Amino acid sequence: MSADPAPVNVPGTEPDPRPNLVGMDRDDLRILVEDMGEPAFRAKQLFQWIYHKGCEDFGAMANLGKALRAKLADGYRIARPETTADLLSSDGTRKWLLRFDDGNEAEMVFIPEEDRGTLCISSQVGCTLTCTFCHTGTQRLVRNLTPTEIVGQVMLARDRLDEWPSANDNRRITNIVLMGMGEPLYNTENVTKAMKIVMDGDGIGISKRRITLSTSGVVPEMAKVGEDIGCLLAISLHAIIDELRDVLVPINRKYPLKDLIQACRDYPTLKNSNRITFEYVMLKGVNDSPADARALLELIKGIPAKINLIPFNAWPGAPYECSDDAAIDAFAKIIWNAGYSSPVRTPRGRDIMAACGQLKSASERQRKRRRAKA
Repeated sequence: MSADPAPVNVPGTEPDPRPNLVGMDRDDLRILVEDMGEPAFRAKQLFQWIYHKGCEDFGAMANLGKALRAKLADGYRIARPETTADLLSSDGTRKWLLRFDDGNEAEMVFIPEEDRGTLCISSQVGCTLTCTFCHTGTQRLVRNLTPTEIVGQVMLARDRLDEWPSANDNRRITNIVLMGMGEPLYNTENVTKAMKIVMDGDGIGISKRRITLSTSGVVPEMAKVGEDIGCLLAISLHAIIDELRDVLVPINRKYPLKDLIQACRDYPTLKNSNRITFEYVMLKGVNDSPADARALLELIKGIPAKINLIPFNAWPGAPYECSDDAAIDAFAKIIWNAGYSSPVRTPRGRDIMAACGQLKSASERQRKRRRAKA
């Protein structure tokens, strides 16, 4: 079973010492009910109540015996993260700032589109990487999120969007992307366990083909996560020569482009129907020339892929500017003419600071100002 961080003692409240069942998988729940003297099949029933129906009240679990329900309520809880901010953009994007039991915070964003709804979740508090174009990279890594906290994000979003039970044919959350705060492959074990719970057909039931994990290139973990959960892969690429990528994505100094691209070619589920997405932020005068586009095509030649062009979303103190529209269009045309899909990501939620890390940073600044005034 996963160990949750110690609950924070908020003034005026007492922390709940009971273990949280969110984040426990089938095996964890089987051990739990058997230790209570119950048959193993009770674990499946409990799993379905928690992850398929989204139930938070043990008393409502009608097919569990009254005595078992009482023991569960006495010893355990079913809890989501606390929401400290809930912002709705004019374009429909919704962003939550979430506080966990130890008082640390991370962000989650829901992006509705005509044909899908994408939930962007976090895997760490802060980030261990220092990508120079990324706002989250300016925030120090605090810790990895647990399976409880990763799955809890998905469950909270479904609460807020009224999407229980999981069999809802009109669900708004159709896709999950691990593109929020943190590097998922520096938290592989917890991410893998959480995504297996999310994919389970008796629970939340989101297909592995609708889950995308974005990594900056932790090469040794790529094959492992492909074999364990088989989700789609996105590579935070952003440069086509080591000298530039060493600056933009410093993990490149440890795992250079040659090793990263080979790991992409070797990714276990790679095929035309499961293409790798290469994410490429457009930085004015840095990586946005036609020559850069042609070099990118040569770099990924032979890999079933699409290239996601991302207009740079500026933040206070950012050392870069976004490429001009004309430069982005010319870049995309070169990629498209070579036979690759090259969508330009439409900036979403700018009015609610929906870029990774912006809401958390603003929240921290507000708290510091309040403390200074006090």
